[in-house]
Amino acid sequence: MSKHILKSEEHSSKLPQRHDLQQANDRTFFIDAANRNLIAIPPEILALKDLEEVHLENNLIEEIPKNIQRLKNIKILYLNKNNLECLCPELGNLGTLEGLDLSHNPLLASSLPVISYLQKLRELRLYHINLRELPAVICKRLHHLELLGLTGNHLESLPKEIVNHTKLREIYLKQNQFQVFPQELCVLYNLEIIDLDENKLSAIPEEIGNLTRLCKFYVAYNNLPVVPDSLGQCGKMSVLDVSHNLLQSIPHTLGQLTEMTEIGLSGNYLEKVPRLICKWTSLHLLYLQDTGLRSLRNSFKRLVNLHFLDLSQNHLEHFPPQICMLKNLEILALDDNKIGQNLKELYIENNYLECLPASLGSMPNLEVLLCQHNLLRKLPDTICQAQALKELWLDDNLLTHLPENLDSLVNLKVLSLKDNPMEEPPIDMCAKGIEAIWSYLKESRNRKRMAIKIQAWWRGTMVRKGLGRFGDLTKTRKKGKTSPKDKKGKKDAKAKPEKGNKK
Repeated sequence: MSKHILKSEEHSSKLPQRHDLQQANDRTFFIDAANRNLIAIPPEILALKDLEEVHLENNLIEEIPKNIQRLKNIKILYLNKNNLECLCPELGNLGTLEGLDLSHNPLLASSLPVISYLQKLRELRLYHINLRELPAVICKRLHHLELLGLTGNHLESLPKEIVNHTKLREIYLKQNQFQVFPQELCVLYNLEIIDLDENKLSAIPEEIGNLTRLCKFYVAYNNLPVVPDSLGQCGKMSVLDVSHNLLQSIPHTLGQLTEMTEIGLSGNYLEKVPRLICKWTSLHLLYLQDTGLRSLRNSFKRLVNLHFLDLSQNHLEHFPPQICMLKNLEILALDDNKIGQNLKELYIENNYLECLPASLGSMPNLEVLLCQHNLLRKLPDTICQAQALKELWLDDNLLTHLPENLDSLVNLKVLSLKDNPMEEPPIDMCAKGIEAIWSYLKESRNRKRMAIKIQAWWRGTMVRKGLGRFGDLTKTRKKGKTSPKDKKGKKDAKAKPEKGNKK
């Protein structure tokens, strides 16, 4: 689920304007010098005393110069994806700095304490810097921090001083080495987002229920056998991802989370859809991939606000009829199930379908297919493999052609093509019935075979007479030139311009 759900760890949108360094002046407040292969911070930038936001990400910068302290009004500084190893002490003099990103740099941990002097800092991102321990001094002094990004490091714990971050709203700890849930987080009552995906957690403490402002909780790809009952006390929870853990059920107390819009349960062997999920009528995204499902509850049809539903890699043998009640559904994943093995009749008329799945050919027992009143422009060639098909209703679509081997459906008795702009076969031929359509398709194939034979004969004749390779001959024809045969015994005549024409 986490790869689909948008998380808030990325930067806020950059300002749309882009100043070139040559155009910058004393009243410039924003500079975007990202992606320019810079090996150093240009001195022109450091001379702009009114500068408030600087983007220098994705360059080749190796050090921060001492003159960085000239930026007395700087609020946002992005230096992620550079080659920084050390942070100069002068960086700590940027007393107005509120947002700092040093992610994806080979930083030495010994240089990080200088960050603790940036006491107005609200957002700090240190993603993927091979950090093994967060310096405690950062947690002691940065009392205004609201976002702390530590994804992609080697952390096993957080310093106990993290409790000083009483204003912290978002913390990103994905892809670390946590085996124990950081208990200190449970006293940071302003937390709204916790991301602990891809760690080694085996338990979540009951104290998680103290975080009544928690909105988004990501703990996918861990080793959790259960989810604590107390999570139901997080009344503002709207996004929960517990995918790919060891769960067999979820506690009924989660039914109290009436604001849920997204939940990920994929990769847990649930066997049944948890009953309480069907009460979350506000759900927009639901991930149930590889959960051992064989059917859906009848109450599943209550989830009328679903936009995305993943039921792939389960054991469903029949298309769940409850899905037809989900009027707002935009994306449905049903791949790698057993649907169609026993399916005999499929009714999908009166929709907005523009194509049919190629998997129709893998439905050996399908006898009746109703697709009227859709937007179909083409039938998949694989439909010719559905040999049990007896009735195929395609009225009121946008079809112009039929698969050339459709007459291989020897059991087909009904083929209805009314109100389609048919060209192959023509409309008048389609109106004569299935036998006329079959005859047309056979004749069409015979004409194609004959054309291929004639072309092969002509090709062989040209080559045998030594007139060149067939490919060369066709190129000559396309360019409008005379054939080699026409040139024999003739001199090149110089073309004379006609009267009244310019040369």
